[in-house]
Amino acid sequence: MEAGSSASRTVWSWALYDFANSPFTTLVITFVYATYFAQAIAPDSNTGLILWSRAVALTAVVVAIMSPLLGAIADSGGYRKQFLIVATLICALATLALYRVEPGEVWAALILVVVANVAYEFGTVFYNAFLPEISSPGNIGRVSGYGWGLGYIGGLIALAIALVTLVQPETPWFGFTTTAGENIRATNLLVGIWFLVFSVPLFLWVHDSPGQRSTRSNAFRGAFGQLARSFREIRRYKHAARFLLARMLFNDGLVTIIAFGGIYAAGTFGFTLEEVLLLGIVLNVAAGLGALIFGHLDDRIGGKRTVVLSIVGLLLATAIAIFATSKAGFWVAGIFMGICIGPNQAASRSLMARFTPRKVQNEFFGFFAFSGKLTAFLGPFFLGLLTQWSGSQRVGVSVVPVLLATGLALLLLVDETEGIAAARPT
Repeated sequence: MEAGSSASRTVWSWALYDFANSPFTTLVITFVYATYFAQAIAPDSNTGLILWSRAVALTAVVVAIMSPLLGAIADSGGYRKQFLIVATLICALATLALYRVEPGEVWAALILVVVANVAYEFGTVFYNAFLPEISSPGNIGRVSGYGWGLGYIGGLIALAIALVTLVQPETPWFGFTTTAGENIRATNLLVGIWFLVFSVPLFLWVHDSPGQRSTRSNAFRGAFGQLARSFREIRRYKHAARFLLARMLFNDGLVTIIAFGGIYAAGTFGFTLEEVLLLGIVLNVAAGLGALIFGHLDDRIGGKRTVVLSIVGLLLATAIAIFATSKAGFWVAGIFMGICIGPNQAASRSLMARFTPRKVQNEFFGFFAFSGKLTAFLGPFFLGLLTQWSGSQRVGVSVVPVLLATGLALLLLVDETEGIAAARPT
């Protein structure tokens, strides 16, 4: 890690990318566009939830298949930053295009959402892989927490802007109207522009570590060899492998919560779109505070314990959400959930960084994305399937605690101390 003001600029430029990309998941995937899709673009709320679950599941499959390969290519050829820029541009442009999709155009909406979401997820592979380089063993938890904290602040501000200027006013700002939901669709313009603008500091001031760059064709060939070696040698990093296996399941539960929180609030508890936005604002405040506070706790007690505590909290919050009979009960569940989501994501990333050998950072974070997506279609798929079978979104959401609890049981088998020691150069 660089010293002095240059290092500080690098850290904050890196963390600001979380500020840049979080409005995409907050406004598009979770609260605003997901809810609008279910209520206005799809024929009805349950059909919308089912179709949205298919889109999220498809994203997970594509990312699971491609992430390790892309990470290995970046390691072989030194293309991490280039790939990150391309993924950012694709996500932002596809999000901007969602503004043009009107009610009833179901497939256009779903295709653009899948393209944008896949690009977003690929971008996080390369973004996360910078973490071990820009931090030190003593502050890696805090640096990861800074990113997640800034991310939730970004989502919060974007939600507030969308609420005040586009969703709440009878006459939306900037010349938009409420005809055919134009004001709601315009939130995608906010997200796309926001992503492009606040990504610039990372593009300017966060650099790949110096090293020899291969040609693209050699990098592609080298990537397959590198992946094969990594799969053969993964037994050397058994605790990293156990963590990734556990994360396949508990992260699937987390992804399902994030992707369907707004739809569930509207469909089961009758939240209006304005109330969903307010819920999103409150959850982002809670999650941002959780990520920042638990980032310091992470450095004190370790990443594993922090993740375990967050999963226990998520289990309790999900149980409240399933059995709540009023909006007030769901508000309690949502706030508690928000407090736990931030630490779970931040501590998972820092724990993976601690388990990562320095020479294969991109590839290991490709596996990190792989672990987060290999089974990530299960939660959305079974949520949609159970909802379709039962006609009840509550029954569909019951898949979440099963995934969280199974992932927690596997995580308890991970030894953080041994995992860190295995990643050190010998």
